[in-house]
Amino acid sequence: MTDEPAKKGWFSRLSDGFKKSSQKLSEGISSLILDRKLDQDTLDELEELLITADIGINSSRDIIKKLSQSRFNQEISSDEIKQFLATDIAARMQPYAVPLDTKAAQPLIVLIVGVNGAGKTTTIGKLAHYYKHQGLKVAVAACDTFRAAAVDQLKEWTTRADVKLITGQLEQDPASLAFSAVEMARAENYDILFIDTAGRLQNKQNLMDELKKIQRVIQKVIPEAPHATLLVLDATVGQNAHQQVDLFNQVTKLDGLIMTKLDGTAKGGILIALTEKFKLPIVAIGIGEKIDDLRPFTAESYGKSLTNSHNL
Repeated sequence: MTDEPAKKGWFSRLSDGFKKSSQKLSEGISSLILDRKLDQDTLDELEELLITADIGINSSRDIIKKLSQSRFNQEISSDEIKQFLATDIAARMQPYAVPLDTKAAQPLIVLIVGVNGAGKTTTIGKLAHYYKHQGLKVAVAACDTFRAAAVDQLKEWTTRADVKLITGQLEQDPASLAFSAVEMARAENYDILFIDTAGRLQNKQNLMDELKKIQRVIQKVIPEAPHATLLVLDATVGQNAHQQVDLFNQVTKLDGLIMTKLDGTAKGGILIALTEKFKLPIVAIGIGEKIDDLRPFTAESYGKSLTNSHNL
């Protein structure tokens, strides 16, 4: 997973995954810019185009302001604009391209949160697969104990990833299972333990109490745990992603975001809007259903894929 052909394969899949978003943005730019001068009307239309791609109002305005300062009233091609956007977006997102620091602790305890349906369980399977292929010893704790389907799904994914799954009884206290899992991970020298959690939103207080209890209990084993709490978001929900980050920030302290299903949306700019508002790292992104369709987020690849400028 670290050789050059694999990197090219991932970048190709990343570009394919962003096809809906990049096509909308690319075609919009091409229809606006026909090798004409960059006047105020064109800038205004470009800003609207960026906003409709969910890039965020403030970021869109800032990008257009920089473009205006460098090229106002000059002739410019659509390819030049795409290259400008790719470079600007990459620079804008670089501070938030923060992969999981697997050397921060051993075992590294990672709490995975998110609403049911966001792809949380499959994401854990893909993360486990990725880090197993980095040569790390990985385990997963199935602490969404009130959903038999979630446990069954994790069994399937962890079997495919060839990593250990720690399960308990149906409707077992999630905190007690998390406690046992952390004890096992420490005793057996695991590098990473991913803890799946419930995503029920019907009662925010219940969810908050459950997550806080898990945190309290695992800290009896490792006082610094969890070392990272990551929120899994579904890109296809669009602006609702903001509400989910807001909610989980109230429930628990988030350390980063994982965005799934970016191949299913024409508004891949949502990552820019989220970092603009919440200042949280993007740890990984998912662009497909395959087990290796989730990788750490890289700003340059994102900028090129979103603007369809990788061939320019």
